Amino acid sequence: MTTALTALTIVPVETPTLGDRSYLVHDGESAFVVDPQRDIDRVLALLDEHGVRLTHVLETHLHNDYVTGGLALASATGASYVVNGAEEVSFERVPVVDGDEIRVGRRMVLTVLATPGHTFHHVSYALREVRDDDRPDTEVGVFSGGSLLFGATGRPDLLGDEHTDALVRHQHASAHRLATLLPDSAEVFPTHGFGSFCSATQSDATSSTIGRERTTNPALTQDEESYVRELLAGLGPWPAYYAHMAPANAAGPSAPDLSAPARADAEELRRRIEGGEWVVDLRHRTAFAAGHARGALNFGLDGGFATYLGWLIPWGTPLTLLGESAAQVSDAQRELVRIGIDRPAAHATGGPADWVAAGDAPAGFATGTFADLAQVRHHREVVVLDVRRADEHDAAAIRGAVNIPLHELWGRLDEVPAGEVWVHCAGGYRASVAASMLDARGRITVAVDDTFDHAEAVGLHLVGPAT
Repeated sequence: MTTALTALTIVPVETPTLGDRSYLVHDGESAFVVDPQRDIDRVLALLDEHGVRLTHVLETHLHNDYVTGGLALASATGASYVVNGAEEVSFERVPVVDGDEIRVGRRMVLTVLATPGHTFHHVSYALREVRDDDRPDTEVGVFSGGSLLFGATGRPDLLGDEHTDALVRHQHASAHRLATLLPDSAEVFPTHGFGSFCSATQSDATSSTIGRERTTNPALTQDEESYVRELLAGLGPWPAYYAHMAPANAAGPSAPDLSAPARADAEELRRRIEGGEWVVDLRHRTAFAAGHARGALNFGLDGGFATYLGWLIPWGTPLTLLGESAAQVSDAQRELVRIGIDRPAAHATGGPADWVAAGDAPAGFATGTFADLAQVRHHREVVVLDVRRADEHDAAAIRGAVNIPLHELWGRLDEVPAGEVWVHCAGGYRASVAASMLDARGRITVAVDDTFDHAEAVGLHLVGPAT
């Protein structure tokens, strides 16, 4: 894209599965990149496509939701690697402090702005285009990382409860600092806020400006105490793998190895499952329910694959990937290296017939809709397991349902009451993950593959805060 106010080219590099954006910015000759993801080949391809030279790689903060590709990208291109000088890291970088200016090529100047709140040492980068004629310079926008997002801010609780109060107040002040220093026309280019759990709340916006945020963002429309109270009250759980991201980023991650892992045959798959390893089937939940290797778990690539797998897997557990094709396995690897799961133990392609050892038969379980569940409850007792988050369940739930959020289920499977289990979420993806876990334990399971919005309309009585 090229913004309306500038001749500079700003290319968002989307990672929708993690809810993040990185940015490549250039003037036709020189370029910089902000907050790159681990799979840097995407950025290298863009540099070739645009025919520009990368001179700087900039980090807004040590990320909590993904492993950075910053150091690897700088090493591969010879670019300067810019990181806040206050961060404790184990690699060479260009340390910057509040107020520093970075010149990129002939026409771009970045000003470092301290914007603590998401982390203590978070910085944003305000971009100014230097004109080569008589016109004044243009304040293009700000790369705000996890500070000012679209209609929200980055969450302040990822460094621990003891720091949350200080950080949320820093976040409010940082948002106001950006709004004070930059004109209403300046565009906002956040890293988080597109589904990332690093965002305090979510927005459907795809672009914004300081002026728009000034009138719509709670951090800029509310006084400090109201903002603090409402933001903290709305925070939910965040993925367990986040705890491993900042230490990995401080250590300076290398470029990932995306080559295919070793191939496993059916006998090896059975040994790995029986040995307590995770064998993950990447296919769509409908295909998985129809037939799969007994003991395999279903994390389909069509949903929040890396987020939920990284959240649930006991960290360091050997992982084997099952895909219909080599391309499917490769896509999964790319997703996983972004969260620090670098090398699967093995992989296999094909289908259940290829993954089930001689003498075994594929496993499977039934699927249904909320209408099916309503009919079943008329004539027999079943367990209804709601694996949505607690806040979702508290807002509206099927009467009598047991709520064990998916991110807690692996450690609480023994708490699921005896009997036939109908498991549901909001749309089907999390229900299939949960059903695969129950199925691996030998439970009779039905996965509800339906939208929760349909539940009340088909006769299931819902309860909530007002009932």
